Amino acid sequence: MAAKSFDMIVIGAGPGGYVAAIRGAQLGLKVAVVEREHMGGICLNWGCIPTKAMLRSSEVFHLMHRAKEFGLKAEGVDYDLDAVVKRSRAVAKQLNSGVGHLLKKNKVTAIMGEATIPAKGKVSVKTEKGTEELEAKHIVLATGARARELPGLEADGARVWTYKHALTPPHMPKKLLVIGSGAIGIEFASFYNTLGAETTVVEVMDRILPVEDAEISGMAKKAFEKQKMTIMEKAMVKQLDRGKDKVTAHIEAGGKVEKHDFDTVISAVGIVGNTEGLGLEDLGVKVDRSHVVTDEFCRTGVDGLYAIGDVAGAPWLAHKASHEGVMVAEMIAGGHPHPVKPESIAGCTYCQPQVASVGLTEAQAKEEGYKIKVGRFPFIGNGKAIALGEPEGMIKTVFDEKTGELLGAHMIGAEVTELIQGYVVGRQLETTEEDLMNAVFPHPTLSEMMHESVLDAFDRVIHI
Repeated sequence: MAAKSFDMIVIGAGPGGYVAAIRGAQLGLKVAVVEREHMGGICLNWGCIPTKAMLRSSEVFHLMHRAKEFGLKAEGVDYDLDAVVKRSRAVAKQLNSGVGHLLKKNKVTAIMGEATIPAKGKVSVKTEKGTEELEAKHIVLATGARARELPGLEADGARVWTYKHALTPPHMPKKLLVIGSGAIGIEFASFYNTLGAETTVVEVMDRILPVEDAEISGMAKKAFEKQKMTIMEKAMVKQLDRGKDKVTAHIEAGGKVEKHDFDTVISAVGIVGNTEGLGLEDLGVKVDRSHVVTDEFCRTGVDGLYAIGDVAGAPWLAHKASHEGVMVAEMIAGGHPHPVKPESIAGCTYCQPQVASVGLTEAQAKEEGYKIKVGRFPFIGNGKAIALGEPEGMIKTVFDEKTGELLGAHMIGAEVTELIQGYVVGRQLETTEEDLMNAVFPHPTLSEMMHESVLDAFDRVIHI
C-alpha cells in the first residue's frame, strides 16, 4: 500500500499540535495530525482547563463562606467532591469535542494512533485497524510531556498521586502533602486546602513559586500561611513509607530529617518530555534531558523536522506551544514569521490569590546589568478591589531607567491572570513608561493599579 502523502504531518494534538495543523490548513497546506490519546492533549483534558474548572468551584465555595461580609446569608455551606469533579470533566469533554470539530472544519486529516518516524519524511502510525504509512516533507513534533517521577516517590494512584489522580480523586484528602511548589503543585494545594484539607507544601528551592519575582513569592507564602497551609522551603522529601491508609514522609529541612504522616501525597516535581519510541535517535535528533533541542524557529537540525511546545523545553505553557505551532506552520507555508521570545510569554498561576508575570524579575534585570526603576501598587489602594472584597495583593513593574522600556511585570491578587495581558501587549508594542502613563485606564477597575504601578516607578503615583 502506497504511503498517504501530505505537505505537513503533526504528531500530537495538544495546544501546540492542533493549532499548528489548523494554521497549516488555513495556509493551503495538506495536513494530517496524529494523536494517540485525546484531542486537545493534556492541557485541555488533564491540565489547564479541568484544573481551572475545579479551582473555580473552590473559589465559589470560599466566597460562600464569606457571604456575611457581603450582607448575604448562606447557611450549611458544603461541597460534593464528586459533583465538582464531574463538572470539571464535562468542561474538558466539551472542549475536547470542539477540537475535533475545528480540525474537521479546516479539512485536517485526524488519525488516532501511535506514531513513529522510521525515516526522514516518513511517519508510521499504529492504529486500531493496523498500521498506516504517511509521508510529508515537513514533520512537526508536538508530543508534549508527562509528570516527572522521582525514585521512591512514584505515584500509585491510591495514596500518592500525580496531577491526573488529583483531578479525579479516589478520596478527599484530610492531611495532604504537596511535593513541589510550581504552578501545578500550588494550584492543587490551593484547591484542596480551600476545601478543608490540612495542607503542607514542600519546596526544594529557597522559596515557593521559584520562577516568580522574590517579592511576589514572599507575598504568596504569607497569603497561603494565612489560609493555614504549612509551607516548607529549602526542604526535600527523601522517602515515602506507604501504609494502607497513610503515607509517612521523611522530610529533610535545615540539615535534619523528620517523619510526618499524611493520608495523601501529590507529586508535582516537574515534567519529562515525551521523546521515546519515536525513532528520534536514529534520525540524529539531539535530545537533552528529555527535551528536543531546537533553534529559535523550532527547527531540530534534521531537515524538515520541527519540535514545538513542552517537548521542546521551557517555558512549559500551552500558549507558548500554540504560538510556536503557528510560527512553524507559517514557515512551512513559505512565510517569514518572528520567532517566539520566551521572555514575552506570561506565566499565570490560578491559586488564591492568583499570580501572574511577564518578562524579567527585579533580580534578573539587575543581573543583566540594567539600572532599573521599580513601581509597586497595592490592591488596598484600589476602589474596585475594596468593593470586590479583595484588598490583598500588589502589582509590580520593572523599567529600564535609561530607555523607559518595560522589562517585567509581576502581580498577585484577584483576577491578575486576566490583567497581565495589558503588559504583554505593551511589551509587544515596545511601549515605554510614557505611553503607559498617558494611557487612560477606566475607573473603577482593577486595571487602574497597572497604571499606578507605572506612575510609582517614576515617582508620580497618586493613590498611595
